[in-house]
Amino acid sequence: MNRLRTVIDSALGWLLALLMGLAVANVTWQVASRYLGPHAGLKPSSYTEELARYLLIWIGLLGSAYATGRGMHLSLDLLPQALTDRGKRRLSRLIAACVLLFAVAIMIWGGSRLVWMTFYLQQKSAAMRVPLGYVYLAVPVSGVLMGFYALAQLAGGGTAPSDTKAGS
Repeated sequence: MNRLRTVIDSALGWLLALLMGLAVANVTWQVASRYLGPHAGLKPSSYTEELARYLLIWIGLLGSAYATGRGMHLSLDLLPQALTDRGKRRLSRLIAACVLLFAVAIMIWGGSRLVWMTFYLQQKSAAMRVPLGYVYLAVPVSGVLMGFYALAQLAGGGTAPSDTKAGS
């Protein structure tokens, strides 16, 4: 399980870096074509704003799954600091179970229904004419990743990777 987790962490990290690089290049081109294009006789790019929005959706959702796997999600440390080690493990398991429930019920099940519905209705984006199901696919994919990380945390005794760092 640890080997698979390491591979997924690495692949997800590289994918996020690639998407971020693509987003930076896209927005740079958007600004350049808007401000420099008319002076050079070029029309401003029509698809870059939509692409930036869709990249942001994928980066945000995959980034939240990555943060969940690394134990870097937003949390309050007041309760864990007041608990014993056994209490911390129990709380960590409870949180992982809640994350798993949310990932399965909302992101995987609900997100899959959203993706299916947009493909069924053949909805396409305005500028790029891309089926919106591909954009919304970020929800169930991120849900699967979050569910995997929650299961890994439950199988590992309830400690997230950041729980084992010194100074946490």
